[in-house]
Amino acid sequence: MDVDAYVAEHSGQWRRLNQLCAQRRLDPAEVDELVALYQRATTQLSVLRSRSPDPALVSELSQVVLRARARLTSRPRLSWWTLRRFLVAGLPGAIWRAAPWWCAVATAFTLLTFTLMWFVADNPETAAAFIGDDDAAELVESGFAGYYTEFSAPTFAFHLWTHNAWLAAKCLAAGVLIVPVGYLLWQNAVNIGVVGGVMVSYDRADVFFGLITPHGLLELTGVFVAAGVGLRIGWAWIAPPEQSTRGQAVARAGRDGILVAVGLVGLFAVSAVIEAFVTPAPLPVALRITIGATTWLAFLTYILTLGPTPTRPVDHEVVARDTPSGWQ
Repeated sequence: MDVDAYVAEHSGQWRRLNQLCAQRRLDPAEVDELVALYQRATTQLSVLRSRSPDPALVSELSQVVLRARARLTSRPRLSWWTLRRFLVAGLPGAIWRAAPWWCAVATAFTLLTFTLMWFVADNPETAAAFIGDDDAAELVESGFAGYYTEFSAPTFAFHLWTHNAWLAAKCLAAGVLIVPVGYLLWQNAVNIGVVGGVMVSYDRADVFFGLITPHGLLELTGVFVAAGVGLRIGWAWIAPPEQSTRGQAVARAGRDGILVAVGLVGLFAVSAVIEAFVTPAPLPVALRITIGATTWLAFLTYILTLGPTPTRPVDHEVVARDTPSGWQ
């Protein structure tokens, strides 16, 4: 093989590969070109290693191949641009696409909870069947309100944060199987419905709603979102869209699930702070509810405003590399 002729024929591709590796951002066409040139360069390097006696030439091409490989396989760095894109497009878009699911979950949960609450309140004897007369009396007198002041606010907030995040994670993961999500939601609906019904039956509805509303609006919305996104993943497996394979549909819904899982960590942190610091605070009930409702409406406005915005093509941001000498 004429090494000089081989180098003359392919050196232009190697220079171009170097140029692509040195660019900070690549558009989709340039990414495809980078992949193609990298594949050719690896083959050409193998040819030179087997037939060229020039170690300097092999070394220079090896550097180019290694640089291209690192460019293609390096992990993206966390940046303000990445965070901004997640908050402005990724998270609200993922929640918006699952809106029919979590809105349906919210509607069913609310109807079931208030039905249970009405039934228990209208039939006080059922409280004994659920929790017992003594426990019901203790719950009304001090147990329900005492729950919010039993621990110090920071400890309580951390406990709430981890508990709610874990519940949301279970809803997301169990969504593939559909039925477990219904069971998790049923447990929570029964708990709220029975406790609320007992409080109402003892004429303490003002205490119940005054304490649960400030944080409950945001907290339960987070649970509804997690359940709805999980069910959407499961349904993508059962009935994928006509234009997609089952694997493609699940992968697309699963990517949205990951975005939502990360976003809900922040949402539950906010709801935990409200529940630990605002709910038991010695403030007028109207003010506490206003704080919780304002936060909840801000979240819904965030989703309704940014969620429907079409997602722009992703810029392929990569780390700039030093350009080696050779084939400049």
